[in-house]
Amino acid sequence: MSEAVSRRTAMRLLGAAGAVGAVVGAGGCVAPAPPGTGPRKASPPPAAPAPGKGAAAARIDALLERLTLEEKTALLHGAGDPAPLGQAGYVPGVPRLRIPVLRLADGPAGVRVAKPATALPAPVMLASAFDPALAREYGRLLGREGRALGQDVLLAPMANLIRTPYAGRNFETLAEDPRLTADLVGELVRGIQDEGLVAAVKHFALGNQERGRDTVDMIAADRTLHETELRGFEAAVAAGAGAVMAAYNKVNGVHACESKPLLDELLRDTWGFDGWVMSDRDATHSTVAAIGAGLDMEMPGGTHFGGPLRQAVRGGTVPEAFVDLAVHRILTTMDRFGLLADRPAARPARDAAAGARLARKVATAGAVLLRNESGTLPLTGVDARSIAVIGPTGQVPFVGGGGSSHVVPDRATSPLTAIRQRAGSGATVRYALGEDLYGRPLPPKLLTPAADLDDRSVEAGKGWSHEGEFRLAEDDEWTLLVHYTGQRPGVRLDGEELFPVRQGAAERFAGGLLGSAPDGMSVRRRTLALKAGTHRLAVTAPGGPQGRRFRLRHTTRATRAADVAEAVRVAKAARSVVLFAYEDATEGSDRTSLALPGGQAALIEAVAAANPRTTVVLNTPSGTTMPWLPRTGAVLQMYYPGQEGAAATADVLFGDVDPGGRLTQTFPADEQATPVGGDPVRYPGVGGRQEYTEGVHVGHRWYDAQHVTPLFPFGHGLSYTTWQYEKLAVRPERGGLRVEFTVRNTGRRKGTEVAQVYVGPSPDLKLDQPVRVLAGYRRLTLAPGAEQRVTVDVDARTLSSWDPERRAWVPGSGRREVFAGRSSRELPLRAKAVVRSR
Repeated sequence: MSEAVSRRTAMRLLGAAGAVGAVVGAGGCVAPAPPGTGPRKASPPPAAPAPGKGAAAARIDALLERLTLEEKTALLHGAGDPAPLGQAGYVPGVPRLRIPVLRLADGPAGVRVAKPATALPAPVMLASAFDPALAREYGRLLGREGRALGQDVLLAPMANLIRTPYAGRNFETLAEDPRLTADLVGELVRGIQDEGLVAAVKHFALGNQERGRDTVDMIAADRTLHETELRGFEAAVAAGAGAVMAAYNKVNGVHACESKPLLDELLRDTWGFDGWVMSDRDATHSTVAAIGAGLDMEMPGGTHFGGPLRQAVRGGTVPEAFVDLAVHRILTTMDRFGLLADRPAARPARDAAAGARLARKVATAGAVLLRNESGTLPLTGVDARSIAVIGPTGQVPFVGGGGSSHVVPDRATSPLTAIRQRAGSGATVRYALGEDLYGRPLPPKLLTPAADLDDRSVEAGKGWSHEGEFRLAEDDEWTLLVHYTGQRPGVRLDGEELFPVRQGAAERFAGGLLGSAPDGMSVRRRTLALKAGTHRLAVTAPGGPQGRRFRLRHTTRATRAADVAEAVRVAKAARSVVLFAYEDATEGSDRTSLALPGGQAALIEAVAAANPRTTVVLNTPSGTTMPWLPRTGAVLQMYYPGQEGAAATADVLFGDVDPGGRLTQTFPADEQATPVGGDPVRYPGVGGRQEYTEGVHVGHRWYDAQHVTPLFPFGHGLSYTTWQYEKLAVRPERGGLRVEFTVRNTGRRKGTEVAQVYVGPSPDLKLDQPVRVLAGYRRLTLAPGAEQRVTVDVDARTLSSWDPERRAWVPGSGRREVFAGRSSRELPLRAKAVVRSR
């Protein structure tokens, strides 16, 4: 029998193979259509063209008929790229049939390849603008640059909710709120694909943390899934996403890459997804179960979908129809994007200047002013003529986080340079380090026998080693740092290897700031409590095939105290202080604390005590605790602001733009006051199992339900002007509600406001409901004294709840309370309106 089975034969086999598919996965994730949309039919599996069916389908079927089993399976997994561009994945084509290769790049905040690309602000900063139209622009830039840089698929956007502030990739995603996430994900997908690049939305589903991500079992009830995590993915499908990336973790007992309820029943049958599903990197765990559940592509290699899949087909444990179906999905999507055309569209030229303009626009739009006391900001007049800039990330630009979102930027100016340029020649701008990230050279005579460890070169094929002793007169805390090129040197202190090779992502990703020195050398660090007495240090550095350089550096209590003292001295001499604080988050690890790392809290306390006109600029990934907050004059949340972050920060500091961002995640008052705080079952899990027992009360909904006061609420963000809300009117319209109110700029400056609408629970539903849900929002910019009548239409879906017994969205009828205002906790307007069941 020919291995190129006919398409009709393949589809007939699917019926006979149903029992195989039924074995894969258990549990329910199937979601009927929301009220008001009518029944939604599942997209039928691609089959041979019926009479009158389009030429495109016939072309795909003809290709499939001609493919051998080896060629089919080669399209279902990644492989090594013979001409790599630095991208994340590669799928070889079939040259004899003119099926081209596929190149897949990471790209939530820019296209991650070897060549420079626009390093955009982190997606969480984009989301802070509450501007779907801006998300469309952001997506279009990603799409254009991806195509220009030789890519066909972008592994973005990330649609997982911010469930815990500890999650290491919160900066890569958008929000804790399902509605806001869905709005932005949909526009990002449209923008990326407007330019002809396939968007692969990730990580489906419940990929909300890095800790234990390969094995943790996420247990979430059907209603929890539908009303929280799944909203963003559903929006991506509705926007026409060409691909979906399945997550590492398990969902309700089954690996996401093997979950038939997720990949087949929900994604395809209910939502009508007609693209292909790929695994995250090395997230495929099986052959039969994975392809039977609906996984189409294993990345980045063929451990399960290469030889083992061919063997399973030939042995009869996998019907070839399953392989055909997966190949058909991939080829159909490629054809939809013009990749199978006889003359594919020419790739555009990259426009670096346009990328820089958008990066700056997004960074200013997403800047969130958390605190501003006594007119600390903006810097004007005498306050702008004498400035102290403090902190390591004032001098070293912090462009983006670590991991698969890290981008090689065209350029990145330091905030110190941008502030000096904006302040002008008539101003005095002084700098103090405050905290040393990269260490000082070890004293030349520290070791006996002595050795210079600050800048050593080792020739290719040779090696270098040294062992010596040093003595401490008293107990101390040291941070030892190794800077290196090539393979990392071995560094042993008192017999212990300080920088062992770690497993997986923890070794590959070391952060966007701390993982490399300003000159590009890789960096690893280790903080140690050292006892008084003698210690033995040994360094071994093989040259390898290309040679290497390395240096060993350190900080001590004394050097840290000197850095703080210098910062205080500089702060006292200035009229205004801008102190840059950081936290370097990365894929592969979660945060261990919500406090600023290192000695930054003490630095802020000392500097703010010396000069109360201290503005703290936070380059941090997520919610941060701030015991030092009352001492500060202002706090500006800039997240990871991309390559133009320095200029954008200066724009906001000097009042050239109004800080336009609002928090898309609640900032907790302390470590315990979060939806997962103090409950290891919720996070990080117990015995490899984590339960979403907060139910529908995710993010700000939990704070409202538990009557917990946050440090800063969802939607919070200050302006340089003042605002008044008035004249709220609510009426039923088209199965939902029309909400209208007036927003007036009552200050003396042009400003940007994000007006927010929330809706209370339905009295008629006997389901647990949030105290309030975000129902809509509008971003507006008004001149001093101007006003605007704002209209927000609340759709039927927002007013509905998922009924797990009926397995359907049910309308929340009855008298509902509607709120309008500046954040989830600042809602001066309220009214009631009746929602009628249909």
